[in-house]
Amino acid sequence: MRGIAALSLGVWATLTGAGCVQRTITVTSEPPGALVSLNDVEVGRTPVTTDFLFYGVYDVRLTLDGYTPLRTQAEAEAPWWDYPGPDLFAEAVPGLKSEVAWHFELEPREPLGPGGPDGLLQRAARVQGGWSDDGAYQPPVPETAPEPAEDTDQP
Repeated sequence: MRGIAALSLGVWATLTGAGCVQRTITVTSEPPGALVSLNDVEVGRTPVTTDFLFYGVYDVRLTLDGYTPLRTQAEAEAPWWDYPGPDLFAEAVPGLKSEVAWHFELEPREPLGPGGPDGLLQRAARVQGGWSDDGAYQPPVPETAPEPAEDTDQP
């Protein structure tokens, strides 16, 4: 009887006294310093590590001044020991970690949009209708104010 009680106490202490699995996602980027959002929740600037509870697909957004914002998806895959069944025993192993790492490359944003200053002028000319039929840019001619009419009634 005492043996069963001691064994039960040992099993209970093992299952409740050991830690839980620590699950983390680490996001890095080139260049570093991008603001990271996972499923529309800001988690920090790269490189950043955050805890997570659920495996699966995450919506990832990275933004950094001077770079094109990146919107993508990334998957946090479960290790074999964190599937239903083995996970009951994995929870009892102290110090067990599940670490997911994602790296993203950000593209520099061209100043003033595609084509730089010339591209901006071309886009503005299209809006103003300053393109000829052969595709050449013709700056619009500014309208001049009409000359004031002479008053002929004065002596």
